[in-house]
Amino acid sequence: MGTLMTEQVEISSLDLRYESYRLKAAGTEKTLLLSILQNGIRDPLQGVDRDGNRILLDGFKRCRCAGKLNIKIVPYTSLGDDEALGIIELLRVSNAKSLSILEQARLIDELKSVHRMSVAEIARLLDKSKSWVSIRGGIIKEMSETVTDKIFSGAFPVYSFMYTLRPFMRINAIKKDDVDDFVKSVSGKNLSFRDIDLLAHGYFKGSEELREQIKRGNVLWGLKCLKKSYQGEGKCTELEQGTLKALEIILKYMQKLTAGCRDSRYKTAAFHAQANLLSGGIIRQLAPFTEAIRSFHDRTGQA
Repeated sequence: MGTLMTEQVEISSLDLRYESYRLKAAGTEKTLLLSILQNGIRDPLQGVDRDGNRILLDGFKRCRCAGKLNIKIVPYTSLGDDEALGIIELLRVSNAKSLSILEQARLIDELKSVHRMSVAEIARLLDKSKSWVSIRGGIIKEMSETVTDKIFSGAFPVYSFMYTLRPFMRINAIKKDDVDDFVKSVSGKNLSFRDIDLLAHGYFKGSEELREQIKRGNVLWGLKCLKKSYQGEGKCTELEQGTLKALEIILKYMQKLTAGCRDSRYKTAAFHAQANLLSGGIIRQLAPFTEAIRSFHDRTGQA
């Protein structure tokens, strides 16, 4: 698109209609707030200028932080005057902009449903395969309005939908209404990925009593019962307890790094040098680790 010019604009002039299309993350936003307080807004917000409106597409966290800090003027770059092409441009640089697969999916659904663009046209403009576009379009169709709202508001973790609920829905043919009830019951309680995974298995495959208790909001009670059951009432050996702890730590940091690796704020040469060495070591271990963990998963599932 050539060199983009940055201008200083009033925050009140920005149209925030796409704010709900981007995931909220309280922890990330808190860190960003501190950074802006110390250094100001370094990266300009981006949007399209149409009919006299500046429609914001990227920079909603920065915008909210600016509002909290009473910053009234922010740097802004226009991606042109075509809304659809502005979304395409944002998707094209999504690796740098840290768009998650669900954010990509929702923007692609907007291109298809509102701007009437075909899968082939979107794929061509993004230089992606048609299957890449179709997969993301399919994800949105699997989500109800309730689930979408909870995920994008930050009340329910995106990873729990992608790696717990979505596979569960496909394998067990669970109704969307039941998924809605579960998501509403556990949202906003700061539960870990593992806790939500346990609760999902208990809710959809456990007793009716457990299901009703979770639905009524007695989530901690249900979680306690499930953990007691999965731990075999404390009969794990020392070796087994150590392995479970290691698995829990790996799962936690896999989630953290999946989001953190997309962050565009890493700047120093020292960081990049060390991160490159460490990530290279991880890449070399990925194949044997994946093979070992798949075999372990299958073996424990059969037991």
